[in-house]
Order: sequence, then structure tokens, then C-alpha cells
Amino acid sequence: MTPIITISDAALSRMHQLLDKRGKPSAGIKVGIRTRGCSGLSYSIEYADETSTFDEVVEKDGIKVLVDPKAVMFLIGTEMDYVEEKLKSGFIFRNPNEKGRCGCGESFHV
Repeated sequence: MTPIITISDAALSRMHQLLDKRGKPSAGIKVGIRTRGCSGLSYSIEYADETSTFDEVVEKDGIKVLVDPKAVMFLIGTEMDYVEEKLKSGFIFRNPNEKGRCGCGESFHV
């Protein structure tokens, strides 16, 4: 069975840093999909204060990534990574379900 999402070591390290700096307890990091951008969909990442009943939970090294149930079918097989480059840094998603991205790279379609 293909995992919903896998988490790279770089992403895991960055999530540890963010959760440690937050200053209050967290259930984990919530990943979802929003309707937005040129191509229609974009990834969302936010702190999760609690786990909802239908969230899919992926746990690695003590970090919980909660996947919004509405996003599961779009994210199956996706790798979540974190990159630091000269001009930008952030979480990226390598999603085998994507059929295309907009020119700016902020949104995608399936």
C-alpha cells in the first residue's frame, strides 16, 4: 500500500525546530490542499492544536503530520521535503499526482 505522505529528514528537522519554537504544545503539523492560485490548488501547512477525528496521521521520529481528510486523495504517494536555497527556503512537495503547475510554481492541478 502506498503511504499517503512520506517525510524527508530535512523536513522532519525543520518541523522539530518550528514546533520547539512555537511556545505552546501542538498536536503536530497539519497538511492540506486549498483552492488557490493560477492552476487551482495549493498546499497548506499549519500548526495543529488538536487532531480531528478524520485526520490521517503520519508519525515519524515523534513528529505527527496530520493530513486533512479532504486532501488525502490528492496527496497519496507525496514526499514532503524542506529545501534551503540562496534566495528562498521552505517546504516542498513532490507529488506524483500532479498533472501540471503554474508558471510561478505556487499552485498545481491534478
